[in-house]
Parts: sequence; C-alpha cells; structure tokens
Amino acid sequence: MKITSTDIPQEVQSVAQTLENSGFEAYLVGGCTRDLFLGKTPKDWDLTTNAHPTDIQKLFPEHYFNNDFGTVGIKTDSEDETLKIIEVTPYRTEGTYTDARRPDEVTFGVSLREDLQRRDFTVNALAYRVTTQELVDEFDGIADLEAKRLQTVGNPDARLTEDALRMMRAVRLAAELDFMIEGETMQAIARHSQEIKRISVERVAGEFLRIIASPTPMQGIMFMEKLGLLEHFIPELLPSIGCEQAGIHAYDVYEHLLRTLQAAADKDFSVEMRLAALFHDIGKPKTRREGGKNKKYSFFGHEVVGARMTKDILERLKLPKELIENVVALVRWHMFFSDPDEITLSAVRRTVARIGEDNIENLLNLRVCDRIGTGRPKEQPFRFRKYKAMVDEALRDPISVKMLKINGDKIMDITGEKPGRKLGYVLHALLEEALEDAALNTEEYMEKRALELLQLPEPELKVLAEAGKAKQAQEEELALKDIAREHRVL
Repeated sequence: MKITSTDIPQEVQSVAQTLENSGFEAYLVGGCTRDLFLGKTPKDWDLTTNAHPTDIQKLFPEHYFNNDFGTVGIKTDSEDETLKIIEVTPYRTEGTYTDARRPDEVTFGVSLREDLQRRDFTVNALAYRVTTQELVDEFDGIADLEAKRLQTVGNPDARLTEDALRMMRAVRLAAELDFMIEGETMQAIARHSQEIKRISVERVAGEFLRIIASPTPMQGIMFMEKLGLLEHFIPELLPSIGCEQAGIHAYDVYEHLLRTLQAAADKDFSVEMRLAALFHDIGKPKTRREGGKNKKYSFFGHEVVGARMTKDILERLKLPKELIENVVALVRWHMFFSDPDEITLSAVRRTVARIGEDNIENLLNLRVCDRIGTGRPKEQPFRFRKYKAMVDEALRDPISVKMLKINGDKIMDITGEKPGRKLGYVLHALLEEALEDAALNTEEYMEKRALELLQLPEPELKVLAEAGKAKQAQEEELALKDIAREHRVL
C-alpha cells in the first residue's frame, strides 16, 4: 500500500503547498487517505492543518466557511466535480456529545495526534503529508486496511456513543469496502444500538441508501439485523426472518429478499431497483396462509400489502417523492410477469401506461433478480424472451396520448372544439380504446370516433376517459377487501 504524487490531483497539491509555504502543516485525512491506500479514487478531498480558520481564509480568498467545525471550503476552477471544493479543517478536539449527535464544544490549536484521536475508525485516522510524502499512522490503520477490518479509534463504547450515527457508518463502510467489523466494535454497536433512535431519520436514511448502493448490500442489511439496528430503523423486515415459503423457494422470505437485493447490486442496477428488490415480498409474512394450489403456502395479495408497507417505510425515511412512487409501483406490479400464459398484449400496454415506459424495463429486471433470489440462477430464457417481446411490441403501440394518431390541435381543426377539459376527456377516451385494441389507432378511426365522443355529455365523456383509472381503483378495492377478509391485515 503506497501513495504516489501522481495519485493526488494538482489542485489538492497546490492547496497543500500554499499552506506549507506559509509555515503551516497540511495533511490529507479521512476517507480520501483511506481510499488512496486502497487504490480507489476519493470522492472528496479533505486536508487538516495546524493553521486556524482565520489563517486559512486569508490564504484562500475564494472560500466558504463552516463556523461549527472551522472547515474552510477552497473553491477551485477544476472541471472535475470532486475537486470543485477542497475542504481544509484545523486540527481540533471535540467535547462531550450529550445528544449522541454533535459535540458540545470544539477546540482548535491542538496537535495532529489529538485531532486523529477523535476520529471514528482507525482506517479513517490516517494522515498523509502531501509535500513530504510522510504517513502518520498513530492507531495502526494500515494494519486494519490490510486485514480488511473496521475498528474504532480507542474505546468503542466512547466512540460510538459520541455520535450514534457511527454505528450505521460502520455497517456502511463494511458494505462499501467489503470489510469485517472487529469483534469489540461489533459488541459495542449491539450494546448501544438503541441510540440510533436519537439520530435524525434523514441522517440514518443517508447511510442506509449508501449501504443499498454499495457492492455488498446483502452483507450490510445482515449486519444491521445482527447488531440490532434494523429493529429501530426498518422493523417491518423482521417478520420475514424464518418465514418459510417452500415451493420453488430455497430460502425464507428474509434471505430471499436479501439475495434479490444482492442480485440487483451484482447487476449494478439503480438504488430504486435495489430498494424494490429488498421490499418486493415484504408483504408475504402478513399474507401467508397454509395451502393453496399445489403449494404448501399461499401469499394472496402480498404485492398489494407490500406496496402499502413500502410506501409507509420510504415516506418515514423522508425519501424523494419520485423515488418512492417508482419503488412502490415496482413492488405493486412485480407479480405481473409471473404467469406468461395469462398475459395479454392489452394487459402489457396497460401496465406500461400504469407504471411508465421508463419503469417497464425495471419491472422485467426485477423479475430476473427475484428469480435469482429464489436460488435459481436466472429467468427461464424462453419465458424472459416472451416477456421482452411483448413489452417491445407494446412500446410500439399507443400507451400515451402523445402516441395517438390524432392530437388536440387536429380535433379542434376538424370539429371547431375549443381548448378545455372536454378536449382532454376525448383524448383520454381514445387512449382507453387504443390500449384495449391497438389496431384502432388509425387517423381514420380516431377522427371519426372523436366526432362521436364530442356529441356525448361531458360527465359521460369523463367516465369513458377515466375508465382505466376507475377499473384499476375498483380492482385495488376488491383486492384489499379480499385480503382483509382472508388475512385481517388491512
């Protein structure tokens, strides 16, 4: 493990050299030093120095300042986004953490060793002096890097209770780096896991999403469960542990969910896809009953229940609205491709229209990950080819108003109709017909039918325009009633 000058961008070297030329020390610290020793490209560049905040600000007029920790962000002209801002922080020590989130007091003007001693994990307590290529490793961080081991700097109980988010950070780093967590550190996390409730949900969710986005999210979720963090964060996953499925499934629901998630990560799918993979069968424990058609258990309506649970979880984590909608849609409709003999082209068109063209490919990919998660290597090729062919054909058919062989301008042209709600109702009524039978999407039929529709009273026209939504809502309502009657879960 060695760092060379070519590993460090010129912009970073320039900031360090400016500090050194003014009589101060300048060391790379934290995640960027760790990543350099691991042969990774850092996502952020952080320097620490014995200069005080006012000294740093004088040296770098183009900056922003964080009063809480004395951090000065140096603005650069680099086109590389990771180098737009280089952060420089004075050596500091921190007082007690009465709220398990932030220090009550910060003191500047201390030594490098004191600064490193306050850091979370030994692999993050390495300092590298850019100008002299000197490594400072006060806490055997290199040995832990070589052993692929995470342990705290000093007493784990003290480090983890100072900032309870460090427990989630340990899990996240283990998942991102494929490291083990050292025994005493693991025990301390388990002892203090309830402290995670004192951290804002936004901060915890941020670490959780990074776990999900890591190369080994399955390992991360397993750590969260074993260390007692999951029960304080996403307790809805716990009933899936030991929930037997039988049939084609080699694993219980919990392991199936984790393996489906890992399959999505192995394919480098998006965070949305990975979340859908993790939650797609979360409704199974609530809907399981013994017996069923040639099965030991059935899980009638689990996708409906699961979609509701997923929405509640993601809203509780305060994730972006669009992400929540996409993940919930994938969970709700993940069973769509489960029986190729019952899928019609019309149904595929309506599904594409329902979840969006951008999401249909994800729905197919979720099916593949779901199958891998059962213990089978991949989707049966002939089935997947059929699904894909039907989707490709459906995407050539009208699935939105803009794909109709007529538009609002044309209708106004041939009928004299004015802009307004009635015009919109006509277009959506035409789309409903085309979704059912794509052959109707011709200029001749659309023009003729538009004239007929405009003769209808507006309330009647609205019913035709919203027939698809009404049918979906009715199906959802019936499904919920059936589930409630069978399982008493809603």
